[in-house]
Amino acid sequence: MKEYLRILKHAKAYLQYVVLNIVFNAFYVIFSLVSLVLIIPFLELLFDKKPPVSEAPEFSFSVDAIIDMFYFRMGSYMEAHGKEETLIWFCFLIVAIFFLKNLFRYAALYCMAAVRNGVVFDLRKELYDTILALPLSYFSKERKGDLISRMNADVNEIEKSIMSTLEVAFKEPFTIIVYLITMLFMSPQLTIFVLIMIGLTGILIGQVGRSLKKKSGIGQQKLGILTSILDETIGGLRIIKSFNAGSNLRNKFEDTNRSYLSISNQVLRRRDLSSPLSEVLTIIIVAIVLWFGGGLVLDETNPLQAETFIGFMLIFSQLIPPAKKFATAFYNIQRGLASSERVSDVMDTPIEVVKNTSTVSFENFRSGISYENVSFSYVDGEEVEVLSDVSFYLPKGKMFALVGQSGSGKSTLVDLLPRFYEPRSGKILIDDIDIRQIDLNQLRSMIGVVSQDPILFNDTIYNNILMGNESASRADVEKAARVANAHNFIMSSQNGYETTIGDRGMNLSGGERQRLTIARAVLKNPSILILDEATSSLDSESEKLVQDALLKLMKNRTSIVIAHRLSTIQFADEILVMDNGRIVERGSHQDLLSSNGVYNRLVELQQF
Repeated sequence: MKEYLRILKHAKAYLQYVVLNIVFNAFYVIFSLVSLVLIIPFLELLFDKKPPVSEAPEFSFSVDAIIDMFYFRMGSYMEAHGKEETLIWFCFLIVAIFFLKNLFRYAALYCMAAVRNGVVFDLRKELYDTILALPLSYFSKERKGDLISRMNADVNEIEKSIMSTLEVAFKEPFTIIVYLITMLFMSPQLTIFVLIMIGLTGILIGQVGRSLKKKSGIGQQKLGILTSILDETIGGLRIIKSFNAGSNLRNKFEDTNRSYLSISNQVLRRRDLSSPLSEVLTIIIVAIVLWFGGGLVLDETNPLQAETFIGFMLIFSQLIPPAKKFATAFYNIQRGLASSERVSDVMDTPIEVVKNTSTVSFENFRSGISYENVSFSYVDGEEVEVLSDVSFYLPKGKMFALVGQSGSGKSTLVDLLPRFYEPRSGKILIDDIDIRQIDLNQLRSMIGVVSQDPILFNDTIYNNILMGNESASRADVEKAARVANAHNFIMSSQNGYETTIGDRGMNLSGGERQRLTIARAVLKNPSILILDEATSSLDSESEKLVQDALLKLMKNRTSIVIAHRLSTIQFADEILVMDNGRIVERGSHQDLLSSNGVYNRLVELQQF
């Protein structure tokens, strides 16, 4: 119930539509009730089955008084205008009532469409915003395919299973209340008996619903695993084919798919049980009420009349459809709540890197970057220390290179600067200001990153470069491409800058992709540049072009470079040698070579 109310909170943004829906549904129920109770009394009066009431009855809130008032008004009109004219007038009245009834029904559904789709829109947006705000450490622990499944399959399940029941939630309670009040006026004793029977039925339906929720949760987890396997398969097809690993993955996918099939069958069978189960229980209730009410009518000491009992059963029969809809909606909600919990698990994940609300004014990068006794640990079951008491100062306009064997903490060290992660202890300063006191967007706006794996999007070349500065002109984009040695290959492509590069830029070579990421960084024109092994996966020709572009990019710019190639780092102003999360050596290329230490050994082995 907590999850259901959490989703309904999103409907507050569409309160005007909710109110209109309730109002229109109220009119719909009223006209439904009127159309139901008018026909029999009128036909009794028309065919002389009931004598007309000659005097206006005193008004009171009772069924007999309302019926007598109807007989009096209709009898008076029939006496004045004749039966044929009254019949014609009544036929027009019935048509008008049914027209208004269905008009209000459509108006209610029209308003509910805005609420349903709006809530799902907001839910999907909130989930996407959460994914953008989550720390990188979260994604190293979660399957990407499972997150995609939560965004698509689970949100769609919420729309189908929960949002589709909003109409029931807003309309049917009012319908049931109006009918119950009418029945209460007709026979309080019989109405209380009906309520007891409905309560017992609800307990049985609830037991089945809880089982459905549990199975639905397992099913959505299996679907998430399936999506993950598919995502990994598409992303790794080259390796899968080269290693003939298709059969293994096929078996893995088939086993998971078969498990999902079994769970889905169980879920559907439990959900499909709702309609026949509720119908059987309803008939049992009708039979018991018929027996109990019939006994009251046959009891001469009881005031319940046969005509009233027939009217009671007629109205009670109209109570059955909304009650069945409630039962079906309950089953659907249980299935949707399992998906809602999976979505909430993501949205409730703590945001480790938070925007500081008390930021200081920071306009221009002036002096330098300082790491002071910085330590960092990844927490994944147990704490694993990656950086230990790291300190250094990088003056503005200088180039620092980080070298060391894989796992020495180089990438983690630079990831702390744009606050992809938070240090466990120590602090990082820019111009003597703790970066946690700088607005997060402002901090990241002055940092450019070129990584080993070029991150491009399935869009045009122009839009991929423009991501570096969305306010830039086309001339600025082309200028950045020229600096990155990318303009020539762009112009030789099919549609120039409007060429779509495919998923992750797969229509381009590795060197071309890397030069586009450099062009993007050039367009951003950051004060601080981070190069994370930007040339390590390129061939010699591509490396020369990319290296030339990087030198242009780093000119007069504060740069931190992680590289495996000697050609990239030998001209650094200072080289920091890292080992097991510590800086073990530092100095220029020549100084470190002459010290015959760790750096010298790495150069000899080319194991940066």
